[in-house]
Amino acid sequence: MNSSHDPIARFVGFTLLAMALTGCRPHDFPQYPANYREYAYVTNGGSGTVSVFDVVNVRLDREIAVGESPFAVAASPTRSEVYVVNAGTAGRDGSISVINAENNTVAGTIALHRHPVSIEIDPKGDLAYVADSGSNTISVVDLKARREIAAIGAGEEPVATRISPDGKTLVVANCRAGSVSLIDPAARHVREVFEGCPGASDAVILPDSSKAFVACSGGHQIMAIALARGTAHPANNPALKSESLSTQPDRLEALLDVGQAPLQLALKPDGGELFTLNSLSNSVSEVVTTTDDVGGDYMIGDDPVRGLVSADNSLLYVANLKSQYVTVYSIEDGKRIGSVEVGDGPAALAFSGSGLLLFVVDTRSGDVAVVRTASRSLFTLLPAGRAPNAIAVKAFRLP
Repeated sequence: MNSSHDPIARFVGFTLLAMALTGCRPHDFPQYPANYREYAYVTNGGSGTVSVFDVVNVRLDREIAVGESPFAVAASPTRSEVYVVNAGTAGRDGSISVINAENNTVAGTIALHRHPVSIEIDPKGDLAYVADSGSNTISVVDLKARREIAAIGAGEEPVATRISPDGKTLVVANCRAGSVSLIDPAARHVREVFEGCPGASDAVILPDSSKAFVACSGGHQIMAIALARGTAHPANNPALKSESLSTQPDRLEALLDVGQAPLQLALKPDGGELFTLNSLSNSVSEVVTTTDDVGGDYMIGDDPVRGLVSADNSLLYVANLKSQYVTVYSIEDGKRIGSVEVGDGPAALAFSGSGLLLFVVDTRSGDVAVVRTASRSLFTLLPAGRAPNAIAVKAFRLP
């Protein structure tokens, strides 16, 4: 048997390599206090579980049973909790599994509507907004009370939600409708709808809450929307709707030509530029967010589906689904500077809290690659469940 094609041999080989590298490069791993904990949570859509990885010790900690078809995951910014969106099966409602990160057990379940596929948490960590793609609604979830408190109608098949840093706008990408809904989170009503974004699939909002960009994956454009500025009306006084946010209304600023099938958007932490992952043209497009200038397409890999920018705004890491590679793109130089071989079908990315490790979810080979960002090299491969698809990292200190 050729050991290069044996999964067990591959894992053993990578583990031995990891042990050797640990001895050579100990500075890649910070010294953590005794009460520090950090975990990466990976949803396994094919096995109804979440794989929990110990980031401090770089190992699989455990696998937790959740609901049917877990599809998205997010970590609370304020509590030691992680929220897993279970999409459910056809004709059945989905749910959220609440994981207590301190002991990595399921602490509760929150009922949702049909086929929820994404989750966004407000900056205070009190509310979650879940796109119920099968019922064309956005569930507003009270995370403290662990229950849905409202369902807001959206366009047909909402797939992504983003809340602005100032908390005044919720942007919803409606895939089948080819539209973007802007929701007032305080009043819980749709403030504006913009048509003409076929296959709307992802959205980002600038750090100053002034503008949103939405990927139109059914074509070759992204939508730039200037967001309303002003004071939103109170939720209990809808009569003031016409007076709210009157200083600057929401408006479509531009439709920007990028590559074919822009599936996802990666925004620099400073908000100055964003990158479109153009799935069908195997490229990324660089957009200057202040001027809406598109810098052109850059060939990046086979079916780029996910991108993540480093905390220092210097590097873009791209997961290429129809390959076994993550490509590294230098933002300052405007070119590829290398690639890292990972598992088969890289589809999701997350940095460790220190930024020294990049976790890559490989959906076809059912594993998670751990990449050293300092050397841009593979450290190890860790086994996950069937069809892993999303990842979130949560760091905290025990009392």
